[in-house]
Amino acid sequence: MTLALTLTFVVLAALTVLALLWSRWPGWLKGLLVTGVAVFYFWADGVVHDLAGWPTTDALPERFVLLAAVIEEPTNKGPGALFIWVQALQDGKPVRQPRGYQLPYAKDLHALLNEGIKKSRQGVTQMGQAEPKAGRKGLNWLRPGSDEQVVKIRDLPAPQLPEK
Repeated sequence: MTLALTLTFVVLAALTVLALLWSRWPGWLKGLLVTGVAVFYFWADGVVHDLAGWPTTDALPERFVLLAAVIEEPTNKGPGALFIWVQALQDGKPVRQPRGYQLPYAKDLHALLNEGIKKSRQGVTQMGQAEPKAGRKGLNWLRPGSDEQVVKIRDLPAPQLPEK
């Protein structure tokens, strides 16, 4: 699928270059074509980024239910990563679709996720909370990411039923 998307963008770019070089369109129309292709590229990049099933490196939701985790420990071949599958919570209720996230490897988060998955396998639903790290410096605020968050995982509270 990635190859097909790449080829689509290459063909679109080639057609744009041909239209710019060989057409007798006025300058304003060529400018409009370049602007339209650039806007389409960024729109398509956003759509591809949100494809279901691909883990994202975006920031975790503020509150979520932990569904699964896969841990790749660092080796000589790579820095390692933490892949988690979560369902965001909005107004105390889970959103419709879960989402996969890729986090940079951290030993403390590795231990936290292991403990959370163990409890989840025992039937204790785990709720997570992601908060921004304090003291963000420089231009890091322009690129919000999972490495700029503090993640906490705890047992989901039992629902309180109203009295009869």
